[in-house]
Amino acid sequence: MFRRLSLRSGAPLCVSARLGLHKLASVKQVTSLHPKQMQSILYPFSGVESSLHSSVDRTPFNLFQPSLEDLVKAEKLFCSSPSHKIDYFISAERMDHAPLLKSPEVCFIGRSNVGKSSLIKALFSLTPEVEVGVSKNPGHTKKMNFFKVGKAFTLVDMPGYGYRAPKDFVDMVEPYLYTRKNLVRTFLLVDGSVGLQEADHIALDMCEETRCPYVIVVTKIDKCGKGVLLRNLLSLHDVMKTEASSCFPQPFLVSSLRYLGIHLLRCFITHVTGSIILKDTAEITKSQSPPETTEYRSPPETTGSRSRAETTESRSRAETTESQS
Repeated sequence: MFRRLSLRSGAPLCVSARLGLHKLASVKQVTSLHPKQMQSILYPFSGVESSLHSSVDRTPFNLFQPSLEDLVKAEKLFCSSPSHKIDYFISAERMDHAPLLKSPEVCFIGRSNVGKSSLIKALFSLTPEVEVGVSKNPGHTKKMNFFKVGKAFTLVDMPGYGYRAPKDFVDMVEPYLYTRKNLVRTFLLVDGSVGLQEADHIALDMCEETRCPYVIVVTKIDKCGKGVLLRNLLSLHDVMKTEASSCFPQPFLVSSLRYLGIHLLRCFITHVTGSIILKDTAEITKSQSPPETTEYRSPPETTGSRSRAETTESRSRAETTESQS
């Protein structure tokens, strides 16, 4: 459904004159486009909604629909300033090397080559001096990389799992998910052009075991046709309904290349970290209520973790071989 968008007169905007900013990095730049194009960038599900059969319930895909003013409010937190510095902080190879921080944390996990680093780079595009390593080679990220967003929150870029992942990936990531007390949300990335893979199922199981709230982000939505994307999206939604009790019901659709969904995801991050208060959060809060039992369980023994890592790697190798044949 098409939604009319407009900024009220005098609404503050995050405007930066820095060189190197993408033409769609800020909400102000997007609002200068044709209304239909603006809608598809800010709320990308609207671009595929019309192709859905009338019997498909659209409610789960539209739970988080902040106003344009809220998008602008969230965007300001992704703009660095002398009093609100945004930058890479530190890397850690093991959980005992991770810094002890008080600010809320969000972490990003996903298969190797799912576009995780590219997405983080797009989120930080209003502060281009933030260095986010992006590589065409799968498995580029080998450590937990911490990025501080002022005093508001910390974003953690996890190593990719599966093909060419660090051998100790599970031993590195699983303890973090189980024990990190200031972790408020895990963002599990799934490639929209290929859909949910076996390795993603294992990562989803890991998120479910920790019972820490997580959300699924569907990447590379510009890399496939609308029919393929819808088929993968509906298949993913079926899994979310039947297997994902700790997952926010709405998957977030993004394209780091065309900036689809980037502004919406920024707003969701600032919302779940408590950095901003949205105008109307009643429906959102209701849909993301935590499970009845929120206590962390003890991490599984190392042997089980290693078995999970070996399974993830072997299945991802098979998927990679199949996709290249």
